Amino acid sequence: MNWTHFIYFAVPSVLLWAWGAFSAWRGRRWQALAATSAGLLVFFAFIVSMWVSLERPPLRTMGETRLWYSFFLPLAGLVIYGRWRYKWILTFSTLLALVFICVNLFKPEIHSKTLMPALQSPWFAPHVIVYMFAYALLGAAAVMAAYLLFFKKRGVAAEEYAICDNLVYVGLAFMTVGMLFGALWAKEAWGHYWSWDPKETWAATTWLAYLVYIHYRQMPVHRPRTALVILLVAFVLLQVCWWGINYLPSAQASSVHTYNMG
Repeated sequence: MNWTHFIYFAVPSVLLWAWGAFSAWRGRRWQALAATSAGLLVFFAFIVSMWVSLERPPLRTMGETRLWYSFFLPLAGLVIYGRWRYKWILTFSTLLALVFICVNLFKPEIHSKTLMPALQSPWFAPHVIVYMFAYALLGAAAVMAAYLLFFKKRGVAAEEYAICDNLVYVGLAFMTVGMLFGALWAKEAWGHYWSWDPKETWAATTWLAYLVYIHYRQMPVHRPRTALVILLVAFVLLQVCWWGINYLPSAQASSVHTYNMG
């Protein structure tokens, strides 16, 4: 199995996810759950095949992390739809996953079997995988916040704000677990849990930003629209932490966390 086979898994996966999204809008809940789950199984089959082919978890390059993000977006959508029955979430997760899939199709990267010693820790894979799932949930929260802030300015129900709250609660929980895994990885790879590396600094900033959102929403007197702005700012910080760090001068040749862009 190699990268040229990706399209044979990606196309049927997207079609199944689209079928699931359509079924959700039609009120066919079990059909939506079944179709989305089938698409996830097809897509995960490729991830497993790449894992076996590379003889390592496909988590090293940005292309490989996009592969996981493309998987976790529909998975997050499935969990959210199954728990809260938000009809829009499967459409969102399918469209955004399609974007990342297209990037990987039109700009494939070289997937080498070589893995630097620091990435051979058993904590590396769970650290990145948990983070990708958190990013998927927080991405859905950001889309909902943008919708409420810019497109539905009047007549917003309290339960619609609660959608953002629920997504952030779960997303931040996974992010926290991901940071703990990262600390254990850092201890094993570099001898210390935390060193305020540029990547770690942005990760802490992002984590605190989402914590600010949660605490602000719990205040007896607060403005919901201000909370949505905080949520969007937190998502911008998340993007810097995830991939923007590769372009910051402070991280060039100094951060051990910057991705191999080739």
